[in-house]
Amino acid sequence: MLFNSLVFLLFGGLFFAVWPLLRGRAGTRWLGLVVFSFVFYGWWDWRFLFLISGTALVNYGAGLLFGRVQKGRKLILVISVVLNLLPLMTFKYLGFAANNVNWLMQVLGIGQFSTAFCGYLILPVGISFYTFQAMSYTIDVYRGELKPTRNVFHFLAYLSMFPQLVAGPIVRAKDLLPQLEQCNKVGAEERWQGLRLIVLGYFKKVVVADTLAPAVNGAFNGAGQSEGMLFWWMIMIMFAYQIYCDFSGYSDIARGLGKWMGYEFPVNFDHPYISRSFGEFWRRWHISLSSWFRDYVYIPLGGSRSGRLGSQGNMWVTMLLSGLWHGAAWTFVIWSALHAFYLSVERVTNWPKRLAKVSVVGPSLATLAVFLLTTIAWVFFRADSFGQAVSVLGCMFNFGNLDYHAVSDINSDAVNVLLIILARQLYFHFGFDKQQWGWIRPRHKAILESTAFAVLIMLCVYMRGPGSAFIYFQF
Repeated sequence: MLFNSLVFLLFGGLFFAVWPLLRGRAGTRWLGLVVFSFVFYGWWDWRFLFLISGTALVNYGAGLLFGRVQKGRKLILVISVVLNLLPLMTFKYLGFAANNVNWLMQVLGIGQFSTAFCGYLILPVGISFYTFQAMSYTIDVYRGELKPTRNVFHFLAYLSMFPQLVAGPIVRAKDLLPQLEQCNKVGAEERWQGLRLIVLGYFKKVVVADTLAPAVNGAFNGAGQSEGMLFWWMIMIMFAYQIYCDFSGYSDIARGLGKWMGYEFPVNFDHPYISRSFGEFWRRWHISLSSWFRDYVYIPLGGSRSGRLGSQGNMWVTMLLSGLWHGAAWTFVIWSALHAFYLSVERVTNWPKRLAKVSVVGPSLATLAVFLLTTIAWVFFRADSFGQAVSVLGCMFNFGNLDYHAVSDINSDAVNVLLIILARQLYFHFGFDKQQWGWIRPRHKAILESTAFAVLIMLCVYMRGPGSAFIYFQF
């Protein structure tokens, strides 16, 4: 069920109509959340409900065992992690592994085996997200940072909560399980904050991302394709903002719905394209995933305690695993390897801070450099194959072929949206969002804000692009 669909609007209306009746008692609150969330998730394919239920039972059971036994705790943890990763590896990576083994066997002249069975595997929506949420619960209970929950519906309500179920943010059990024990009242302030997030999220998705998508998809599908440098830089900058607005839009909607329910979900994006370093970028981009890999992979490997060389190795392992999390393809591995390389160079040379000190424009130059290098890496994330990525990069650095005419052929709506979003980025880059605006009276400020969001709602209705699924549903 897509947020940007009529079905979800009807579903959401029904849920919030009965939610005040459900949230009063813990039992009905948890059961109601599970029922509605299962309807939401099962709308795609009811068979996927068995997978998420199995994941829930494995981790719920592991948590109970940790509370009852002292010996064999590490073995229980290992078994639960294996059982968590097994469905993910099967549905998401089995075909990738089989194709690579086939390629290696062909190189060695051994022969090949049939991979036809991989065609029957359908990737369950959101499996990467809820698997990581479930694992965070088990690991935190094992570490003694969280007490195991005794009620299975309490745990199912946490794992399957529909606003953030299929595309995040990845909410930690220690953050959400305690909230689910409370009957949080939703006041006027929470309703207004939730509305702001929902409207902004829909604007990012249906107006910005969905308007940019046809131009980007057309270029990568070869429709009106050009080899001009300017054309492909324009397309890749469009994709940079398409994926940002698409994914952060979903997170904003999820957080807004959470506020209407009385729950706080973590911020998942914090204007990543104003970053002055790659370390800062990864503290601003997909924050819930970055922090998950930091706490459950990077630090357990040794983190920065392993010395200069060891910490570099830990960072590379973490980044490469993050790339594979995004997709079962070498292009995602290369994308993450590029970011690992950027981070390594940054750690050794500290070039962003050096560049920022050069002159008054130094910080802006650092931001521009990080954005352009990030855009280059996005080529591998978006390309359908390694060959296509190399071809696109060749066009982006073909200084002898500017091809102004191809740029003018790009959809004007997409260009206009890009200009608007770039202006917004400059607004945040220069810190205008942090101004107090004390000269505006509170009453006038409230009127201006309400008017602005009314305009955004109108734009979502009348200026939306062609509807499409959220990009991160495929992960």
